[in-house]
Amino acid sequence: MRVAAVDLGTNTTRLLVADVDEERFDELHRETHITRLGEGVDQRGRLLPVPIARVRNVLSDYRRTAERLGAERTLLVATSAVRDAENGEAFLGEIEWSYGFATQLLSGDEEAAMMRRGLGPVEPGTLVVDIGGGSTELVLDDFHISLPLGSVRFTERHGEDIAAIEAAARELLPTLEPKRAIGVAGTITTLAALDLGLPEYDRKRVHGHLLTRDGAQAQLERLAALPLEERKLVPALEPDRAPVIVAGAAILVAILDRYGLAGIETSERGLLQGAALAAAELPEPEEGAAPPGAYTCC
Repeated sequence: MRVAAVDLGTNTTRLLVADVDEERFDELHRETHITRLGEGVDQRGRLLPVPIARVRNVLSDYRRTAERLGAERTLLVATSAVRDAENGEAFLGEIEWSYGFATQLLSGDEEAAMMRRGLGPVEPGTLVVDIGGGSTELVLDDFHISLPLGSVRFTERHGEDIAAIEAAARELLPTLEPKRAIGVAGTITTLAALDLGLPEYDRKRVHGHLLTRDGAQAQLERLAALPLEERKLVPALEPDRAPVIVAGAAILVAILDRYGLAGIETSERGLLQGAALAAAELPEPEEGAAPPGAYTCC
């Protein structure tokens, strides 16, 4: 079955169109836009009009792409920013009505489980790390947790005070004893691309790269030393990710140090792929009335 999955994150809005057969899928199209939906949510508790407008513009393009490629089901999953915002569910109602996407507001536990499903099989004792804009998910064997630390959230709280970010992260991290680690999502994969010295982002080269703890620290120090306008020009770093990458890198270093890990393997799979598998399980779409909250969120 051909499906489309949309990950409506705190920092990015991502699309995957794939042919899915049980737990296997063939990727046809993937794209990412930094929409910063979670801007201001940590302080105000609401999704704000400008970030919502950015997301709407991207979703309009995604709908056209999904239709052009023949997706039979489209599932949009929403994470930290939407679940923390008092108008988040109303915004999802508007998305269902305006774009025809099925939506699911993931709890922290559901987000961790869906990310783990999308990653595929891993060796026992492997810590899976997903550093997002508003939350970070950790999965180790049967244990999983979603923590309120992320690149956007911590940038808004601490700026680029690396010591403060790492200290705040360490306070939230649970006691675990992993043997190794795999990292997913934009913060970690971007740092891997920088560690590789890529002239532009290349998913094939990033996937499976071992980012050492010292490599992550070196990139953190390099990025923090650059003024923002210069940082935006760094090859393989999306300019719109530049304002929050320092906080994301500091969180990663704190995680590696907390668990005594010498490095982390990067993966291009995760929540988006888990959402694609879930999309294939959706019932056939039916015409119906506008969902509660449609057109009323803002």
